[in-house]
Amino acid sequence: MTDVDLHEKGHAHDVEKGKDHDHAHGHGHVDINDPNRPRYGFKQRLHHFTWAWFTTSMSTGGLALLIFAQPFQFPGLRQIGLAVYIINIIIFTILNACLIARFIIHTGDLTASITHPREGFFVPTYFLSLATLITSTQRYAIPDNDTNLVWAIKTAFWGYVTISLLLAIGQFSYVFSAHSFGLHTMMPTWILPIFPIMLSGTIASVIAETQPAIDALPIIVAGLTCQGLGISVAFMMYAHMIGRLMQAGLPNREHRPGLYMNVGPPAFTALALIGMANGLPDEFDMQVAGISAKPLIQVWALVAAIFLWALALWWFGVATVAVIRSPPKYFHLGWWAMVFPNTGWVLATITIGKALGNDGVLYVATGMSVVLLIMFFFVGYHLIRAVKIQDIMYPGRDEDVNDH
Repeated sequence: MTDVDLHEKGHAHDVEKGKDHDHAHGHGHVDINDPNRPRYGFKQRLHHFTWAWFTTSMSTGGLALLIFAQPFQFPGLRQIGLAVYIINIIIFTILNACLIARFIIHTGDLTASITHPREGFFVPTYFLSLATLITSTQRYAIPDNDTNLVWAIKTAFWGYVTISLLLAIGQFSYVFSAHSFGLHTMMPTWILPIFPIMLSGTIASVIAETQPAIDALPIIVAGLTCQGLGISVAFMMYAHMIGRLMQAGLPNREHRPGLYMNVGPPAFTALALIGMANGLPDEFDMQVAGISAKPLIQVWALVAAIFLWALALWWFGVATVAVIRSPPKYFHLGWWAMVFPNTGWVLATITIGKALGNDGVLYVATGMSVVLLIMFFFVGYHLIRAVKIQDIMYPGRDEDVNDH
């Protein structure tokens, strides 16, 4: 069976149960779990270079932001963060080049990837990578009081809000009309189309304090609106996720790291609420019962953030127990879910610790950061290894096949 045949027929592989596909499909079938399976050239493997690769850029960009936000800085740490930021730009550029090459060499792959019932859900990771680039650019590349670049980052924000809103409406509308999914197939990737618009709030929380007052307030209002939309849809998705777990149990061993995606929405919302409250301009003079509203907003943002932080903690615990009980054997790009969503959780912990002025919380956040850094290198190593031994970018081993 050829590479194209495997791709088009989208054979799901049961790697957990270890079924003998050679016997099931007859002589000549390629067992994708056989260490001696045929090796393919780069052009053939490019056919399976999916949108999910942008989870790598998302995670690298998140790491750059985490380094910048560390509460206990040491000499050279910001320079390390700048290096990670530059590396992320290089990674993003390479991923774009590979994806464009795939679509040029394998005609029809663009439409097939966007409409695919599994790979299509990873299209938003491209825009999530853009979100991390916008926020890390603000942190590392925009000098204070540079009016031209401040204007540029504001334009990037409004452009991102527009595109991500169209994506959230358009992709869900397509999914509702073109696909039919059973509850037992529910995976956290279903949340991804709403993630980019939700991260508009995170971008707003980072850039608002650097903008003139006349621009800062509209950015914060838009960010709050987008964050509210994102977390609301995520809550609805959580109901289905809990239903799936109650009815069908935990996902296949190979896809349990994806459960960490559930950590992201409450974590990034907690981060964004405090950031946007702190970013309110000094000229904001709204009064509540004769008291300036800004301190009240900051207090309630902190209360809501702690509330949401606890939800992120619960999802993190559920995902961790699930992975420890049955660790995945084969690498999938979904492993990056153990990094990016948890980056938001650690950032939220740092932000809450600073808002409370509590060094104990900040020390805990520093420890969490170290663990996350170790996980980043762990996943990065296994990604490189998987590419080398053709465990990914190989027929039947990527997000371009239905595999629940």
